[in-house]
Amino acid sequence: MPPVVISPQITRRALARAALVPFAAALAGPQRASADSDMIAQMRDIVATELAPTATPDQPGGLAAALYAGRHIEFFSYGFADDAKRPVTPDTLFNLASLRKPFEATLVALGTLRGELRHDDPLPKYLPELNGDYIRKITVGELATHTSGLLLPTDHPPWPNDSYSQAQFIDMLNAFAPPAGIAPGKQRIYSHAGYVLLQLVLERCYRTPISRLVESRILAPLGMQATSIPERGPDNRAMMKEAALRRVVQGYSDQGNAIGPIGNQQSYFDFPGTGQMFSSARDLSTFAAACVDGRAIDPQLREALRMTQRESFHTGQTFGQATFGQAMAWETVHLPDVTVVDKPGGLNNASGYIGLVPGRRIGIVLLANRGDYPHEIARYKILPALAHLLTARG
Repeated sequence: MPPVVISPQITRRALARAALVPFAAALAGPQRASADSDMIAQMRDIVATELAPTATPDQPGGLAAALYAGRHIEFFSYGFADDAKRPVTPDTLFNLASLRKPFEATLVALGTLRGELRHDDPLPKYLPELNGDYIRKITVGELATHTSGLLLPTDHPPWPNDSYSQAQFIDMLNAFAPPAGIAPGKQRIYSHAGYVLLQLVLERCYRTPISRLVESRILAPLGMQATSIPERGPDNRAMMKEAALRRVVQGYSDQGNAIGPIGNQQSYFDFPGTGQMFSSARDLSTFAAACVDGRAIDPQLREALRMTQRESFHTGQTFGQATFGQAMAWETVHLPDVTVVDKPGGLNNASGYIGLVPGRRIGIVLLANRGDYPHEIARYKILPALAHLLTARG
């Protein structure tokens, strides 16, 4: 039986009555099937109870979510993709913003496993034009883990009004001088520009555009046919086939104002490959499943996905009882009873989140076509509750 699509109109009691029986449980006899059916209903109830208040009719846009738990997938859909009231579905295409970064980190991990590059390779090995006093000391691994110390104008307010060609970007990197006390590998400073630079390193290493690298090494092996990094057209929109473009959302601010056209590509960098990645909740559920389970995929790709999730730097930051670390693209969040590995992403008209509990083989995807969607509910409420539920079951 296919996964159910849950709309905000379905009540919690109806969710429990609508429980599905996964294939494995169907083979295990009626008692096991009944227990698994009840467990699935409880998981759906946890997710829907938290998501529904964040996607009510008076809030802009819509939300597509996917839950992977114990080899079972559920989808949740709320609201609309555009002003024409096109309903959001698991196959609606969203701008992923920084959810793209774990894919590029996976390319680095695969490259190290295959002996094609090393984490401690200095950047000038691939980009000899990087000759500035600071930038030439940074390694590939430090870019991937946000420990390079880079902090460029495109990384923080006040946001620049200009875009940068590749030559201008290289000049900006060569001129970069950090504040006192900043050194490669010694701190965690989130840098979008650092991942744009990582794109250039990967493209130079493999002599292949980033979109083709992601497609051939990750998307195709996982069967993710709805995910792409399209080029930007002259109107700054994603260059997609018409059928795909019809599935893309309109982006809104958190106040409900439409920002840009459908398929809007936002980037401060004016060279190929620096636009946005697009995907659906259904496709990203496949990625989340591969990250926490990966039984049916190539062993080397499975190990690369695991490698990206390993904490390499403890940030020292705290929030309540949570402490934080940094892996390759992923953040690690240590809560009292569970560790969450996750990646938020967002622009002024798009929000996304992938959260994993590898120890319990749980993954969740949230995609919203508005800025500032409160993804923290997944990190601090949904994922811990799901982990506790599965732990209690044993």
